[in-house]
Amino acid sequence: MNTEIHKQELTSMNITEEQLQKLKQLFPEAFTEGNKIDWNKLRLTLGENIDVGKERFGMNWAGKADCFKTIQEPSIATLIPVPEESLNFKGEQYLM
Repeated sequence: MNTEIHKQELTSMNITEEQLQKLKQLFPEAFTEGNKIDWNKLRLTLGENIDVGKERFGMNWAGKADCFKTIQEPSIATLIPVPEESLNFKGEQYLM
């Protein structure tokens, strides 16, 4: 009988690292030896499909860059249901 206990990771997935790995699989030539993106090589690889940021609509605010950094950080938080504050706790279905 195998009594080995498998411990679950307590942090969320690292979105930035996952996206970088996908990009590296598609365009390995756009990465430097230090595993950084060489934007000029990526632009050359993609050719005319690059939007250089000419006029376009967007929303900007102070702290926007910090917000994106924060949401990309792995989280160690856990969501715990609170039945007494739920509208229909017993009637809901949860994925576990």
